[in-house]
Amino acid sequence: MTTAQEAPALFDSAYYQDPYSVYDWLRVNSPVHSFRFPVGDVPMVFLSRYEDVKSLMSDQRFSNDGALWGSEEFKKSGMIFGGDTLIGRILTVLDPPDHTRVRKLAMGAFTPRRAALWKEPVDRIVNEALDELAKSENPDVMDFAGKIPADVTGEILGFPLDRFRDMLHAIERAFHADPENPNNAAEVDAAFEEIVTYGRELIVEKRKNPGEDLTSVFIQARDGEDRLTEDELVSMVALMIMAGIDTTRNLIGSAVLGLLDHPDQQRLLVEKPELTPGAVEEFLRYDGAFCVGLFRLAKEDLELGGVAIPAGTPVVAGLQSANHDPEQYLNPRSLDITRQGPRHLALGHGLHNCMGAALARLETGIAVPALLNRFPKMRLAVPREEIHFEDNWLLRSLPHLPVDLYGTGGR
Repeated sequence: MTTAQEAPALFDSAYYQDPYSVYDWLRVNSPVHSFRFPVGDVPMVFLSRYEDVKSLMSDQRFSNDGALWGSEEFKKSGMIFGGDTLIGRILTVLDPPDHTRVRKLAMGAFTPRRAALWKEPVDRIVNEALDELAKSENPDVMDFAGKIPADVTGEILGFPLDRFRDMLHAIERAFHADPENPNNAAEVDAAFEEIVTYGRELIVEKRKNPGEDLTSVFIQARDGEDRLTEDELVSMVALMIMAGIDTTRNLIGSAVLGLLDHPDQQRLLVEKPELTPGAVEEFLRYDGAFCVGLFRLAKEDLELGGVAIPAGTPVVAGLQSANHDPEQYLNPRSLDITRQGPRHLALGHGLHNCMGAALARLETGIAVPALLNRFPKMRLAVPREEIHFEDNWLLRSLPHLPVDLYGTGGR
């Protein structure tokens, strides 16, 4: 086993621009890789191979609940998701039996009948976003990509538009904080508290005026025979507010960039729209919204791949490393919308498989082909080397993707 000093760095500026080269090295040389996370200098372990990552996400010896199971170093680092706010108790950090009960109640909102109702608002909002993009003096795919999940989420949750815009600012502060800011942790917690407040306000409104929206469905789960507690209800609404916006924005943006980098695949998708469902899966595998999963905390002293993992140690599931494992995928660094192979791990696995996956797939599957069909000559408006990803340990996020919509430098 090689030492951490010999390995390329995780979670530095070079890594954020090209994590896949780091993953390639780790899978070969240090698949169970001990390192120290830059924030708080916390000892952690990174898993990079597909089978190891998949196993970790369903291994009951680990928990996502950092407040309960994390080491003292991890707790003091400020890296516990949601901190001391109610966000720290969302579904994604719960363990069974609470996780099983809450997820079962929440999944009542994601029936096939209800999912079918989402297509009309997604189609409408995508067309509105395309019209706005066409009018822009400086068109940016990320503006288009951001409008779609924001407006769709607001509509299906039943948010009043003015309050929803305020909440979007809170999400921006929570997930795109400046790591150099010494008050970063306090400001992130304040942003999470705002999201919780918006969730409580929405629940009050929907109790008075219920509708067909998801919030009303969650309230019925709270007020029915089998119950969500009030805090579970608020945290579920907050989770839906947070989980569906940045992730889908990032997925749409990375998918468009991937197609611009692979014009043969762009042409194929336009010529054969029936390939869209498989293309969405390939977008997720190729450059999904999350580089890694939430920290998994060892609940006991154990060993993985010959590496000792003391209780409380955070273990990082390298989702995108797993999705580029050449033991599972042929030519993994290439985008191939006809690809066959094992199911990718971009949306998680096991207990914590993404609850809103159907909506993310629907939005991406409508938005990306619609953009290509509306602007078939679209190209980057800047040299490729000027496209940079955000320094964000969790999300694979493009701040901007400027394009020339008509391929001529004008309209």
